[in-house]
Amino acid sequence: MFRNISLSIFLFFVTTTLLILTLFYFLQTQVSLPYLIAIILFLVLVMGFAMVKLSVEPMREQYTQLEHFSKEILHELNLPITTIMTNTAMLKKSSEDARALKRFGRIEAACSMLQERYKELDYLIKKQMQHEQVERFDVAMLIQERLNLLKPLYSKAHFSEDLASVSVNIDRIGLAKVIDNIIDNSVKYSSENAVIDIVLKDKRLTIRDKGQGMDEVALFQIFDRYYQSDSEALGFGIGLGLVKNYCDKYKIKLHVDSTKGEGTTMQLDFSGVI
Repeated sequence: MFRNISLSIFLFFVTTTLLILTLFYFLQTQVSLPYLIAIILFLVLVMGFAMVKLSVEPMREQYTQLEHFSKEILHELNLPITTIMTNTAMLKKSSEDARALKRFGRIEAACSMLQERYKELDYLIKKQMQHEQVERFDVAMLIQERLNLLKPLYSKAHFSEDLASVSVNIDRIGLAKVIDNIIDNSVKYSSENAVIDIVLKDKRLTIRDKGQGMDEVALFQIFDRYYQSDSEALGFGIGLGLVKNYCDKYKIKLHVDSTKGEGTTMQLDFSGVI
């Protein structure tokens, strides 16, 4: 597709340039210089507009089709997730077996994560369209919501929370993704029974783990896209890159402190966005 567009633009440019030069050659002895310049300028403007139209319209059409396709896929994803959660809830009510109830709980937790991925996809699409949902909310309430969702997934991890109310006016879904990524990394790079301390006070959110930590070399690279301090860990190494981009955009000061073998502390300072 893009090869055909490039070829079309090239041929259009060559043809119109030759046409303008030919016209200039025939008119230079018959038309006064000011009129000749005006004619040439008009033709250049027309050529420029036509080239923009020729190059942008196919991409705009493809973008519109992709956006429409993405919205359809999101709608189709939401229906089976809702169906699974509804039927799981009904099965839980009719079951008294402890093992079955635990399995149903895991299914519900997995469906909740799928719903979150659905929201993230919806968020990314809206972000591409510059329609981020900036709103005022309490960070403490958001953290509690995320923990209610994440704790069943990290059943062996131990969470300690000390949350004071902090009101901000930023993109709520984006901050939820930031919190999820930091907590996920804290659990991922800790022992099986991870201990995670989450403190929100004095307009600062601190998430501390007692995991494997990082040396200074790794610490300088953690925000690079696709970097992973542990090549055996699951994931693609893009989470902290997204965290930094979000913090930079909303003027949230991001501090990282880590010691090899002792753990990592990440702090988000909201004093600049209150």
